[in-house]
Amino acid sequence: QVQLVESGGGLVQAGGSLRLSCAASGSMLRINNMGWYRQGPRNQRELVAEITSGGSTNYTDSVKGRFAISRDNPKNTVYLQMNSLKPEDTAVYYCNADAKISWWTPVIRSWGQGTQVTVSS
Repeated sequence: QVQLVESGGGLVQAGGSLRLSCAASGSMLRINNMGWYRQGPRNQRELVAEITSGGSTNYTDSVKGRFAISRDNPKNTVYLQMNSLKPEDTAVYYCNADAKISWWTPVIRSWGQGTQVTVSS
C-alpha cells in the first residue's frame, strides 16, 4: 500500500505564501499523476492542481498564476507552492497519488490525511 504524508500547512495572512509537501512511501512500481485537492468548511472536495510523471500540470482557474505544483520523482514527493493567498483559499488540503503497486493490479488512488491552510484577512 501507498502512504502519503503531508506537511507545510498553517496560518498565514492574506497575500502571504505557504509551501505544502507530500511524500509517498510504500511498495509500488510507479506513480502516475500526483495532485492536490482541497475542501473548505461548506464545500465539496475540489481539484487544486495535478501533475503527471512527465511534468505536465493542470490547475483550477481560481489558483492559476498564484499556485505552482511540482514533483521530485526520485523522492516520490509532490509540492504545492501557494503565493498571494486569499481568505477563500482556506481549506484542508489533501494530496493524492495514482500508483501502480504491482504488474497485476490496476492503478489505485491514495490520499494523504490532509493539512489545514488558514488565510486570515
